Amino acid sequence: MKKWMCLVMVLLISLKSTEQGFGVKAAEEVTYDGRSLIINGHRNILFSGSIHYPRSTPQMWGDLIAKAKQGGLDVIQTYVFWNLHEPQPGKYDFSGRYDLVRFIKEIEAQGLYVCLRIGPFIESEWTYGGFPFWLHDVPGIIYRTDNEPFKFYMQNFTTKIVNMMKEEGLYASQGGPIILSQIENEYQNVERAFGTAGSHYVEWAAKMAVGLNTGVPWVMCKQTDAPDPVINTCNGMRCGETFTGPNSPNKPAMWTENWTSFYQVYGGLPYIRSAQDIAFHVALFIARNGSFVNYYMYHGGTNFGRTGSAYTITGYYDQAPLDEYGLFRQPKYGHLKELHAAIKSCSTTLLQGVQRNFSLGELQEGYVFEEENGGCVAFLINNDIQNNVTIQFRNSSYDLLPKSISILPDCQSVAFNTANISTTSNRRIITSRQNFSSVDEWQQFQDVILNFDDTSLRSNSLLEQMNTTKDTSDYLWYTLRFENNLSCSAPILVVHSAAHVAHAFVNNTFIEGVHGNHDVKSFTLEVPVILDEGTNNISILSVMVGLPDSGAFLERRFAGLMNVELQCSQEETLNLNNSTWGYQVGLVGEQLEVYEEQNSRDVKWTQLGDIMIDETTLTWYKTTFETPEGDEPVVLDLSSMGKGEVWINGQSIGRYWILFHNSKGYPSQSLYHVPRSFLKDSENSLVLFEEGGGNPLGISLNTVSVTDLQDDFSKLSLPTFT
Repeated sequence: MKKWMCLVMVLLISLKSTEQGFGVKAAEEVTYDGRSLIINGHRNILFSGSIHYPRSTPQMWGDLIAKAKQGGLDVIQTYVFWNLHEPQPGKYDFSGRYDLVRFIKEIEAQGLYVCLRIGPFIESEWTYGGFPFWLHDVPGIIYRTDNEPFKFYMQNFTTKIVNMMKEEGLYASQGGPIILSQIENEYQNVERAFGTAGSHYVEWAAKMAVGLNTGVPWVMCKQTDAPDPVINTCNGMRCGETFTGPNSPNKPAMWTENWTSFYQVYGGLPYIRSAQDIAFHVALFIARNGSFVNYYMYHGGTNFGRTGSAYTITGYYDQAPLDEYGLFRQPKYGHLKELHAAIKSCSTTLLQGVQRNFSLGELQEGYVFEEENGGCVAFLINNDIQNNVTIQFRNSSYDLLPKSISILPDCQSVAFNTANISTTSNRRIITSRQNFSSVDEWQQFQDVILNFDDTSLRSNSLLEQMNTTKDTSDYLWYTLRFENNLSCSAPILVVHSAAHVAHAFVNNTFIEGVHGNHDVKSFTLEVPVILDEGTNNISILSVMVGLPDSGAFLERRFAGLMNVELQCSQEETLNLNNSTWGYQVGLVGEQLEVYEEQNSRDVKWTQLGDIMIDETTLTWYKTTFETPEGDEPVVLDLSSMGKGEVWINGQSIGRYWILFHNSKGYPSQSLYHVPRSFLKDSENSLVLFEEGGGNPLGISLNTVSVTDLQDDFSKLSLPTFT
């Protein structure tokens, strides 16, 4: 009797576990042929969207994924961020925003697939292209080529991620959501620089990845020589026009990055890509036998902390279908949702039918897919960017808008036209919740202007900045003590730098600050200085706004000061390059971690005094604020500040650079996202480090919402006539 009771209990527990989703997951076979991916024997046209887990928060993930699914996506695509997960060799971090497994399981819970782009080089406007900086110090290393030290660490990390996914049963071959993985990233952009070693590296990377036996296909993006069985894929805005196609008739046409906008840099304008243009090129790619389209980005998110690459703003792909805060950006989101529905309504015929292409006019063409059973789909294309045209197709007339594609799921009725927007546009509403205009609410801490005697690291040359800081800080002090033997009283200090910003101080007095830009890799500071007789101190604070993220031989890249001299005239110049320089990595406030509440109490903060915007430099500011009610996204308006970084309750929400204006005279970004998960119920700590030129009394705390423009119009007061 007891045996029967035990057996019944086991069966009940087993049934309950299966009911709750805890039972054994059914494995899915993922293969491909020349037409599409094949999942469990079924062909698929898949729409995917890039959402990067560390660019949002775990509390946001569920909502972002749900909105992606609602928008007609089948797959979420993400990079894996090596520098976050292995900050030191063999020491791993998968906590909080870095919890890759939790992110993938959230996708799985909502019934979507995953494309996991392991890289581990990712570029992605992410500092150092995702590489941990300790790689730089590995003896004999050359990144991304047939180099044994690099291949050892690349394989080690790739294997670590694959094994982690296997242990959690996350590959489709185990019943999980991961149907694709990516090795390397746009390598063909740099392959020629490495010669035959580059080709050998591609072969090795593909063989290494496939040998990990994930049970799902691997891809290489922008890699026309991707070795079998790895699939070469397209990145860009117009892959329907630019993609040369798979390098084998047995591989499907896949688009791993359809750029919904473009990343933005400080001093740059946002790139606005219309919903119509995105839809046109997606429809064209599908018409030309494409079967996988990923939107890069579907939600860009935020470059928290110091994670953005050189000059990249903190907000990432804010013009994506889901904006930086996860709000709908209309009409982009809605228009693409309708496109997905139209294509999915006829996907069987698209995948099984015979394709035929034909001319409909000088700038017009058509694609038809027909099945033997009578199924028929047509794409009618007008490439004329200015004029409407009327074309004849199967004895019927069709009006085509300029630069548009009409989709006819039955070769008769138009279900969707890429240029015809039916979704109502929306706009943001910024609502002020608190200002910080009271002097009494602020405290300040003046960081130290370091001189030669304050430093312990010395060199008889100008050190390269990245190799000196090891990416532990944006800041490096170059300090010099010298005797003034010049004949002139006001020589010109000339500093040539390959960093991003330089602040010059002479004898503890701020002289001038100068910066470069994203497109010019060096800049020069030239300023007259007043020297004392005898001993003088020159201190130059060199600043990086993110590390470079791309290019061949990244490990050789130079940043920092290249040349320093004092000029009285062309005949009398004092070159200081080979003097004895003193160095200090980082700021005193960084070393004390004054942004952490427990450390802040040990720092001597003073009451905020008069703000001399042109003279106040290297200052930390601190105040507190209450959490706004509701669930709307929270932002800080930093329009009154200059350049620096912000912390909320000890967590950095990123760099800001208000003083670097774009060509229209405005900051590239003035609103900075404060995730609600960073906030406490009350008494939130706000700490800013300001390099110079900012006034904290003008900061405000705001919430963000969106409203349809149609609703705005309906709320307008209309005149009354009698």
